[in-house]
Amino acid sequence: MNIALLKKICEEAGAPGFEERIRQLVIKEIEPLVDQWEVDNMGSVITVKKGTNNPDGKKVMVAAHMDEIGFIVTHVDDNGFVRFHTLGGFDPKTLTAQRVTVHGKKDLIGVMGSKPIHVMTPEERNKNPKTTDYFIDLGMKADDVKELVSVGNPITRERELIEMGDCVNCKSIDNRVSVFILIEALRQLGDVPYDVYGVFTVQEEVGLRGANVAAHSINPDFGIGLDTTIAFDLPGAQPHQKITSLGEGAAIKVMDGSTICDYRMVEFMKQTADKNNIKWQPEVLTAGGTDTAGVQRMGKQGAIAGAISIPTRHLHQVIEMANKEDIDGCIKLLKVSLETLDQYDWAHR
Repeated sequence: MNIALLKKICEEAGAPGFEERIRQLVIKEIEPLVDQWEVDNMGSVITVKKGTNNPDGKKVMVAAHMDEIGFIVTHVDDNGFVRFHTLGGFDPKTLTAQRVTVHGKKDLIGVMGSKPIHVMTPEERNKNPKTTDYFIDLGMKADDVKELVSVGNPITRERELIEMGDCVNCKSIDNRVSVFILIEALRQLGDVPYDVYGVFTVQEEVGLRGANVAAHSINPDFGIGLDTTIAFDLPGAQPHQKITSLGEGAAIKVMDGSTICDYRMVEFMKQTADKNNIKWQPEVLTAGGTDTAGVQRMGKQGAIAGAISIPTRHLHQVIEMANKEDIDGCIKLLKVSLETLDQYDWAHR
């Protein structure tokens, strides 16, 4: 596995609506791998690999979102402390003691500050924190902060990728691991029967916005979403609560909070995994959604859609963790699925 590339992808900045840096990295990687590519008006990167036996012009869209949860500057006070609004979903307690990067006129490292426990009242100590309890301390004089930071600047989390045992650990495994998987699948793809539209989407974390627009433009016949999913294989979890487990293989999505996957795509992926000795596990996620919803429903006729999910612990934290063998299995399942889409009886209902 190309850990160096995965590290670059995960560590790069790209808050929702501010995906410029990760987009340029993606373009550099995919240019030699596809027949054509473009950037749409929303900022998604749309690549095309032409099918070799496709008289009907069938299209399959694969979506992996580039953006990561982040923040946006809303105010700089007279002491130089930065207030912010979230871009994407956060559990406020995960902000404590974290470093961030404020992308102003230049990148500035800051820390998430809050009221010290030593001066909290008993009531304050016992209440759950809110995002509004936090501010960003840049360690600079107010005039210097105001010179470099403006309302509307994006903010991303700061944490490097490391290998831990059988896993990788970093901020933004959600969903940069899928960006990596799509790039590597495009690199390994042989001949494909249908036109493959590999789309690196924007603004998923704030509402699947890039995928909706891209699917409307492409109008795919088939769709595959790529995203992380919850691995609640942790102390205290009951078997029925785990959703997925690390090391148990690629997750084949049955449903999530925004999509019921087409049963034909689910069965096709299961059969494909079994035929190719790819370890897999089913995924039923009762809350939360992915780009799969946009791919499935925003084309003119809708798409026969499903998803390959990457089991991930500690989601929406800076210590997200995925298993390297699971990641490799997802690459293989995506590759073989794209190469054999024409070998399944899609007409049966």
